[in-house]
Amino acid sequence: MKKLVLTTAFALATICASAQEPNIGMMPGMPKIECDFTPYQAAPASFDKETSGIERGTIEEMEYSSKTVGTIRKVTIYLPPKYDKNKKYPVLYLLHGIGGDHKEWLNGGVPNIIMDNLYAQKQAEPMIIVMPNGRALKDDSATGNVYAKANGFEIFERDLIDDLIPFIQSKFNTYTDKEHRAVAGLSMGGGQSLNFGLGNMDLFAYVGGFSSAPNTRQPEQLIPDVEKTKKENKLLWMVCGDQDGLMFNSSRLKAFCDKNGVPCTLIQYPGEGHNFVVWKYGLYNFAQKVFK
Repeated sequence: MKKLVLTTAFALATICASAQEPNIGMMPGMPKIECDFTPYQAAPASFDKETSGIERGTIEEMEYSSKTVGTIRKVTIYLPPKYDKNKKYPVLYLLHGIGGDHKEWLNGGVPNIIMDNLYAQKQAEPMIIVMPNGRALKDDSATGNVYAKANGFEIFERDLIDDLIPFIQSKFNTYTDKEHRAVAGLSMGGGQSLNFGLGNMDLFAYVGGFSSAPNTRQPEQLIPDVEKTKKENKLLWMVCGDQDGLMFNSSRLKAFCDKNGVPCTLIQYPGEGHNFVVWKYGLYNFAQKVFK
């Protein structure tokens, strides 16, 4: 396995024990790469606010057996309004950052509220959202020195493919083809999504990276076969705050895609750094573009 690449500045960032992502400023030696940014369009002011009088999805916490890790692991599931076990659904695997766990999106990103609002406005396809713990270790807690557990984020690729996806397909009536499976995430989870999604295009047709971290592989590793990626990937979508020191990772991939004619979106979120303002915007937009 290739080791996760973490810059010294990133590795020394402070994370509190309450599973919060680090506040990352502009980092020396990690410049933004010039590329063709997609114009920013603001989301409606109420996109992440609870709306009265609409149907709501449900949240479940489940456990699955991981042969990869050798333990029982927890996962959070969002089911859309009027979930029907007799109907097939596509699945979005939504990954957290280095300071979080399977509850980080729910606690900070209100994915249930964002999706409920999108469904009420008929702006997204009904989907199951799976929020796992992307730290595939027996001690997968987001406490103590989480950087010492960083190798678990790479191991999670096998846990996701070999254990979690089969579990979700056994418990819910889901499509099993790649055209109905997406992966996206924030920070460390954004890097995982780019690595795992582009590295397994037979499994994922839609890939999203929100403020992707330095675990993101080099563009030449992510896209070793340009023509295959053009043919098989249906969506490569990224966003990052223009004050975020991790913009380097996203802009480097976007510049590679621009040079090689690979369809790719990268939006600079104005005036924001490494936070849920950007990540909620990412989910809001990404969810509208998948499974169509």
